[in-house]
Amino acid sequence: MIVDCHTHVWQSPDQLGQMVLGDCTPQSRLRPIRPGSERFSQRYIPAADADYHWSQTGTVDKTFVLGFKSRHLQAEVPNRYVADYVNRFPQKLIGFAGIDPTEAGAADEVRFVRGELRLRGITLSPPNQDFHPTDTRAMRVYAAAEELGMPILIHPGSPFTEQSKMEFGRPILLDEVARTFPRLPLIVAHLGYPWVDETICLLGKHANVYADISGMMRQPWQAYNTLVCVHQYGVIDKLLFGSDFPYTVATECIESLYSLNQIAHGTNLPLVPREALRGIVERDTLPLLGLA
Repeated sequence: MIVDCHTHVWQSPDQLGQMVLGDCTPQSRLRPIRPGSERFSQRYIPAADADYHWSQTGTVDKTFVLGFKSRHLQAEVPNRYVADYVNRFPQKLIGFAGIDPTEAGAADEVRFVRGELRLRGITLSPPNQDFHPTDTRAMRVYAAAEELGMPILIHPGSPFTEQSKMEFGRPILLDEVARTFPRLPLIVAHLGYPWVDETICLLGKHANVYADISGMMRQPWQAYNTLVCVHQYGVIDKLLFGSDFPYTVATECIESLYSLNQIAHGTNLPLVPREALRGIVERDTLPLLGLA
């Protein structure tokens, strides 16, 4: 089974607030950010409405759909929008709620999105929500998620905005979280970029910590170096497949992943065994995260 554990959806760019995420898709699907703004007049983000998202899911068997909320960046992809979409196609889509730990009642919201909206996981981003990963408010959110069996996907920050707090993005700060909540699956998005080495250490230390490769395949040399390190460290079985839709689509990511070793062709550089690459694509992700 192929599970894409990292895709985004939104109704309009306005829901991303101050998140300026760049131009990564064909022009036919792009919309300008903040029309009339001189600073952003040349920047674009891709369309990611539910209908377009659904049209791009044919390659995979299951897809995680991520919500997002940040009071700090005035951003919110409504959890109800995510829920309405995934509940139309429950055989294929799994929704993750955007929870902002800095908001009053965040832990109660975790219970609401699980019980009422039937969302299965949570999305957090400490740098983009302005909280230290072990902030007391965040620890309450983790506790509620562990109690309800909801895995948490954590964006370490990339891409950053000018307002992002990079000091809160380092994966090593999740060490205490993983120790405190050993039954809570944690997914470090983008393999923790730019702090990949810290993520690799976490993967080796904690049974409940995983990482996805979303966004990495757009940079082949970086992806090659990173996956060689992960393989040599012996934790490549902790990596999950993710496309980072709408910035890339699953088909392109899978093709790029299987072509990874072409960079080393004709050299003495190490290779990542094809079986290990296939393992990332076909990882039995749902049981690992308690979502089977």
